[in-house]
Amino acid sequence: MHVTHLQLVDFRNYAQVDLALQAGPVLFIGRNGQGKTNLVEAIAYAGSASSHRVSGDQPLIRFGAESAVVRVRVQHDERALVIELQLNRGAPNRAQVNGSAIRMRDLPRYLRSVLFAPEDLAIVRGDPGVRRAFLDTLVAQRSPRMAGVMSDYERVVRQRNSLLKSARSSRLRPDQLTTLDVWDERLVDLGTQIITARADAVAQLRPHVGAAYSAVAGDEHRTRIALRLSIHGSADEDFPPETVDDPTTLAEAFRAAVASRRRDELDRAVTLVGPHRDDLVLELNGLPARGYASHGESWSYALALKLATAEVLRADEVAGDPVVILDDVFAELDHGRRERLADAVGGYEQVLITAAVGADVPARLAAARVGIRAGEIVEDGA
Repeated sequence: MHVTHLQLVDFRNYAQVDLALQAGPVLFIGRNGQGKTNLVEAIAYAGSASSHRVSGDQPLIRFGAESAVVRVRVQHDERALVIELQLNRGAPNRAQVNGSAIRMRDLPRYLRSVLFAPEDLAIVRGDPGVRRAFLDTLVAQRSPRMAGVMSDYERVVRQRNSLLKSARSSRLRPDQLTTLDVWDERLVDLGTQIITARADAVAQLRPHVGAAYSAVAGDEHRTRIALRLSIHGSADEDFPPETVDDPTTLAEAFRAAVASRRRDELDRAVTLVGPHRDDLVLELNGLPARGYASHGESWSYALALKLATAEVLRADEVAGDPVVILDDVFAELDHGRRERLADAVGGYEQVLITAAVGADVPARLAAARVGIRAGEIVEDGA
């Protein structure tokens, strides 16, 4: 799978772009602040309906415009798809594929990409929510229906928290307790699906992370990744079992944890157990990476997680390789790591790279160049 054409209207700093792309490595080059990242952000957005830089859509619409359009043509063997998105300030966003309307959450069915950017250092060093988001992105890419499950789960948590808050402010009436029981069952049902999907994603990632870390760092290191489940006690700093129980047993444990924490939840008016409070634990050489890894080790670990993600998607994607996007990555690496990263991504069908300095990127990844200057494509690629 690769992107053959990108068209933008009023997206970020681009009034209009019409850009043909080729398979293999493509280097977007230009000084900082010219719009290189905006181009790859648009491509990644077309496959996920989310940005790696901002949480909302409004910053993606050019200042002064009421809407933005992203149109991406994707090719796999003899099959071509045109994905078109319209982002609106005052109305819901719209998406279509080959002229037929689709739900935004179904976009991963048509374009899969793996993007690594400096912000991804937070996967290793940041809060658990960043790691959950990383894992949930992979879950949704592997099974787009899970995006709906996760959305429903978030809605259940909000409704349940609202009921807990209401119950705390007044004496809990019998009807409130009955209603809470109903929300408990929805929480367990949807949460069990999410935990199971995350556990499967971790199991698929695990054999690739160590290999990817060694490929980037050039040294032998022991990596370990596992889920820490709040239903087993979120205060426990030890690794949980390497495998998550079958869904039936997991649901029973989930249900028991909800029951055991009810008094605490009523006192605090918040849902205390479930996948929204879980964490992806990352270990390097027997120690938690978050607290003990150096900057270079954290960078290599985050990059290894993204390379492992690409390998997982490559293994179970009938439409071919995901599009690999490396946004301003090579400037952070020494010469050896640059060459090893080039080796690691060289076999993918399409690799899109942004850089401010062409010399930072190994020559074999820089043959096809697209120059960017102040929101304009520069023909000479300089």
